[in-house]
Amino acid sequence: MTKRQLILEDGTVFIGEGFGSDRKKSGEVVFNTGMTGYQEVITDPSYCGQIVTMTYPLVGNYGINRDDFETVTPFIHGFVVKEICDYPSNFRSDESLSSYLKANDIPGISGIDTRKLTKIIRKHGTMKALIADATESKDELLFELNNQPLITNQVQRTSTVKPYVVPGRGHRIVLVDFGMKHGILRELTKRNCHVTVVPYNYSAENILRLKPDGIMLTNGPGDPKDVPEAIEMVSEVLGKIPLFGICLGHQLFALACGADTEKMKFGHRGSNHPVKDLELNKTYLTSQNHSYAVRPDTLNQTDLVLTQVALNDNTVEGIKHKTYPAFTVQYHPESSPGPEDTNHLFDNFMTMIEQVHAKKEEETYA
Repeated sequence: MTKRQLILEDGTVFIGEGFGSDRKKSGEVVFNTGMTGYQEVITDPSYCGQIVTMTYPLVGNYGINRDDFETVTPFIHGFVVKEICDYPSNFRSDESLSSYLKANDIPGISGIDTRKLTKIIRKHGTMKALIADATESKDELLFELNNQPLITNQVQRTSTVKPYVVPGRGHRIVLVDFGMKHGILRELTKRNCHVTVVPYNYSAENILRLKPDGIMLTNGPGDPKDVPEAIEMVSEVLGKIPLFGICLGHQLFALACGADTEKMKFGHRGSNHPVKDLELNKTYLTSQNHSYAVRPDTLNQTDLVLTQVALNDNTVEGIKHKTYPAFTVQYHPESSPGPEDTNHLFDNFMTMIEQVHAKKEEETYA
């Protein structure tokens, strides 16, 4: 392994061992508290443009397998660990973490104090960072980093370019891809849905021409306000078709209904975040990955109802419309990686569609 450095925009430097690609890469440095699930984290498109730090000290011990990918092409800009396992041991393992990152041109750094790095992020918030060879000048790298803006077109980078169909015999679902995790598609196909996946900028008119039974707004990276065409689309289909949104889809739905969003200090990233369902008075453990959240004080001016909150910091975790068949959650009910406590939300979506169908038939024959 070669010596490598991670430099933060405030000038802090960590020296460690390089793995994966030798490429120099910058991005927003964040941390994930999951003990397992690093393969799903690396391949989650919501991390597009970010350098991900794993707080669990040993990463890579079960390797990379063919089953746990969330997308074919990973979009992260770097991976930071305390210790990397070079010789994984698991019956499903196909290759090591380092070889996978190298094949996908993603740099990694190990052997640094990830606890110290996490405490810096928690205190000062997420910031820009750069992974480079240890021989490069700190001053030159810092100048380069501070003069390089963070990307804002993450959804455009991660969304599908053209619509495609995943056939099924059940409900017809239009899935709007803002940087979709394959786990969401898996849950819909498991319920025999006929899924048409469309790009992030697909118009409401074109979606309605497909005559869907339901619309799914997926997760995705970045600031929801960077996707104004999606906000407009949601406002136009709202009330016409049952709707279910996850993560970025949740934030876009809130904006379309008149609420506001804000960037969090260091976000939620992990697989054990407790969320309370206010309607059922139940608490779930959830998988989360987001930098932005819906501002709770702006819900009062809308037709939205707060349904779920994060127990750690009271972040808005779930909302629904007072009148229309539409609800969204901030976390990941497809649970990849993480607990399956909220997997039933996909069944709730199917039930909502069936209730809307039954109501229409009732009105038709009344």
